[in-house]
Amino acid sequence: MTTLDKLDDRIAAQAFRRLVRHLRHRTDAENIELMGLAGFCRNCLGDWVSEASGGELDRDVARELVYGMPYARWKAQHQGQATPEQIARMEASVARNKQEAELDDELDDSFPASDPPSITMRGG
Repeated sequence: MTTLDKLDDRIAAQAFRRLVRHLRHRTDAENIELMGLAGFCRNCLGDWVSEASGGELDRDVARELVYGMPYARWKAQHQGQATPEQIARMEASVARNKQEAELDDELDDSFPASDPPSITMRGG
């Protein structure tokens, strides 16, 4: 079985580029909605690209790569005003990300008896 960390970089890069193109096409899927539903948005993706670059791409350059234009221009063209409900969903989703990240950190040193190490080990 192929694990995520063993997935060929060429395949991963193709999938990443398809995701970015899809997000560029779907300007109707606002960042606030993505954050509320999935706990990440285009800005997050750009930030992850910046982090993965090891300093080669700063945050603004990486975000422009994701948006296909400067973020300020995309925001002016496509981003509406967030509703209180959207903000509440986003805040709950971000809290869930933090909670689950803390749980992941706790699980790093011990495996649940019901999960084989291949499921819970990083890089496994």
